[in-house]
Order: sequence, then C-alpha cells, then structure tokens
Amino acid sequence: MAGDKGYETKNFVAGCRDLGVTPHVAQHDTNRRCAIDGRTTRHEGHLISLRIRKRIEEPFGWMKTIAGGRKLRYIRVRRNRAWFLMAGAVYNVIRITALDAASA
Repeated sequence: MAGDKGYETKNFVAGCRDLGVTPHVAQHDTNRRCAIDGRTTRHEGHLISLRIRKRIEEPFGWMKTIAGGRKLRYIRVRRNRAWFLMAGAVYNVIRITALDAASA
C-alpha cells in the first residue's frame, strides 16, 4: 500500500500490517516519532516504491502548477476530462523532448 506523508500514522500502519499489507508510505522526518520502522525501510522494495511514486506524482504536480489545473475550468465532466487528456498529452510531448535532448 503506497501513500504520502499524511498516511504515516500509527493507526494506518497497524491496520495495513493487520491486513498483511506492507505500508509503503513516505516518512515524516521532522520533530515526530516515525510510525514506519525498520521492518519496512530495510527492504529494497520500499525505496523503489518511493522513487516510482515520485515519478507518478510529477505529471499531476505539473498539471496543477503549469497547466493551471488546480481549479476545474468547465462545468461538465466531459469537458474537464478532455482538458485533462490534453494536458497529459502536452506533458508527454514536453517530457519526450526533454528525454530526447538528454540522450543527445
């Protein structure tokens, strides 16, 4: 189970472990006792999960800040969905050109 720092609580982590699920949540590292202990962080899968989660959240952050998607512009679901698909396509084009420039 993956989640951000908001899910790093004792109840959530204990609930995941009771269900037999490994909680891959980001750790709080400031002035607070951490609910994630060595049972989770010692595995390589925990680090891989956090890296992949960052890669997944990157386009959504771009859409909110650069593409202006913090607030929906349209009233109907279909128009908002079309905007989301268009913003995702633009992000992909920008990402492809950045990857192409990096490989050259």
